[in-house]
Amino acid sequence: MTSAVEAAEGSVLWSQEVLGLRAVVGPGGSVRLGAPGQDGDTLLPLVEVAATGHGRTWSGERFIDTAIGERLAHRGHETVQEGEWHRTTIALADPVTGLTAEVSLRTRPGAGFVRSQVRLVNEGAVPLRLESVSSLALGGLAAGALDGLTLHWADNDWLAECRWRQAPFRDQVVRLNRAAHGHEGRGCFERFSQGSWSTGRHLPVAALTDPTGRAWLWQIESSAGWRYETGEREGAAYVALFGPDDAHHQWQQVLAPGEEFSTVPATLAGVAAGGLDAAFGQLTDCRRRMRRGHPDHTALPVIYNDYMNTLMGDPTTEKLLPLIEAAAAAGAEVFVVDAGWYDDDAQGWWDAVGAWEPSGRRFPGGIQQVLDAVREHGMTPGLWLEPEVVGVRSPLARTLPPEAFFRRGGIRVTEHGRHHLDLRHPAARAHLDRVVDRIVGEWGVGYLKLDYNINVGPGTESGEEGAGAGLLGHHRAHLDWLGAVLDRYPRLILENCGSGGLRMDYAQLALTQVQSTSDQQDPLRCPPIAAAAATAVTPEQAAVWAYPQPHFDPDLIAFTLTGAMTGRIHLSGFLDRMDPEQFDLVRTGLAVYKELRAEIPTGLPFWPLGLPAWEDSWIALGRRGADADWLTLWRRDPAPGDDATGSTRTVPLDHLRGARVTPTLLYPATADAITHWDAAHGRLTVTLPRPDTAVLLRLDRTAPLQET
Repeated sequence: MTSAVEAAEGSVLWSQEVLGLRAVVGPGGSVRLGAPGQDGDTLLPLVEVAATGHGRTWSGERFIDTAIGERLAHRGHETVQEGEWHRTTIALADPVTGLTAEVSLRTRPGAGFVRSQVRLVNEGAVPLRLESVSSLALGGLAAGALDGLTLHWADNDWLAECRWRQAPFRDQVVRLNRAAHGHEGRGCFERFSQGSWSTGRHLPVAALTDPTGRAWLWQIESSAGWRYETGEREGAAYVALFGPDDAHHQWQQVLAPGEEFSTVPATLAGVAAGGLDAAFGQLTDCRRRMRRGHPDHTALPVIYNDYMNTLMGDPTTEKLLPLIEAAAAAGAEVFVVDAGWYDDDAQGWWDAVGAWEPSGRRFPGGIQQVLDAVREHGMTPGLWLEPEVVGVRSPLARTLPPEAFFRRGGIRVTEHGRHHLDLRHPAARAHLDRVVDRIVGEWGVGYLKLDYNINVGPGTESGEEGAGAGLLGHHRAHLDWLGAVLDRYPRLILENCGSGGLRMDYAQLALTQVQSTSDQQDPLRCPPIAAAAATAVTPEQAAVWAYPQPHFDPDLIAFTLTGAMTGRIHLSGFLDRMDPEQFDLVRTGLAVYKELRAEIPTGLPFWPLGLPAWEDSWIALGRRGADADWLTLWRRDPAPGDDATGSTRTVPLDHLRGARVTPTLLYPATADAITHWDAAHGRLTVTLPRPDTAVLLRLDRTAPLQET
């Protein structure tokens, strides 16, 4: 590792041309990260660390300007190649506390992203209590041009996921006339998680864009607390990304001499041109490269799940067998028996779960009869599981040791009739290993839907460990358990479901193959979620419900199917009760999906009408491929005050301007859609004569127009 002596002031330790960032040695050996050409005052220290007794140099709501961060000085650095990645590690040391930091910056040549993680070691003589640590901090963005910046962030809620909002940066970070008082402001724009639903309030993803098309987009990879902030510093913007902290998550970490702590990872993606769509392309590429490899990422089997708007947690052999036959005939390749398969309790299953044994009452011939029927119809059997909880009436609540559960103040945590396992405890992990080995190893189940339906609050306390540190410890043990399950069963498909999309973060998604994006049961409310899901998760991991029903008209059947073709199809509905015309519409849709799904794992999403608002009448999601683009277009009944009331919409496709494009309607043939391509202006005009219809179009590109 290069020594501090060799890195003089002004030395560039790391740079990323696409992002327009560099890490430079500043006065006193400090290392600062930000845009080139900016002085040290606009940039941020490479790491911001708040510790008890060592707070900030300027008090306020910001988590930057920490005393330790200002003191951390260059100690050495090195760059090594790890497969396709280049990892630069920059070592820093605080002469006052003896705290050292190793900042790992991982990127690829020519890529527009960097992943960052910080490892702290207490090399001092006394314990140090950490209160917040940045995973990534950078400044000097859009210096002198903050009035043109736009801030983008996403609200999230049950049934209403991925709701993107935008506002001028100056609406959130107002001009304060620093020269008049000689200080920065004390506030910032911040978003953070609360409790154990990492995306219960917001996505851990946000962005800044400017009018030239430059964009900076970030994500924090944590299920155990996260926070980001952006604001103004010396006339430029800064961004700071954190895992859990004391103020928002009751997180503190005491480092005794010799002990270490690593932050949660964070990723920054960006482009010099192309705006938010291009930045999401870079982030999508990064997400694909950072996750654990799995054959499901390219196979993309059609998943039938018996829950949504169908059995709703009340499966029996009698109800399942006709659904299995119909799902297979329609083209499903995985059949998942959702919640209720273990329910043998007269008082209901919600607060009695935990043993995960099949119900004899529901399956008189045994659950193997159902699983065998799935296999006999050429499908992979799947089961629903909520592994981290034990119902208060479950025998396991009494037989597992008290230390195997979340506790606060010495009292076992109870939430919505459930206790929460702490997977750091060997008894909790051994219990879940036995469950999985029985279901997967003995019964031959090839798909597990892993649900998570409670927000357990700040975490679990043990001894001197605070609740937030306990939650982070459990979170890391949970990830380790998921990895070990896949080590034993490498072809097992794991679905990440947090009551829909309430734990939709890339700590989970780097390991699990499928993400449930919502529990929304109204098909007309699904399009904004389906269209924006690719902002939170790669399209090939984003499962969208399609629940065609016998009482739906052909437009609504096609509407719910078309929206799911943007990523992964979560099929449901009483297919066995449909008439031949309805069933053929479903079967045709699945056949179309199977023809195009090979393109999904390499395509990049874009939003030609912008990221959707919740009440938008017209919503568009595109996918750019090597030889063609795909466009999903929804037309809903207009909301009150919506100007988009017509049956025709022009969709700008600027990247195709000047090209010969042949629009082909892939699905459904019943939409009566009319399309017209204007090559000179790069505009596709689509007419959908009826509201509450949707179409999937393929846009084949041929030679560009000859200039005249």
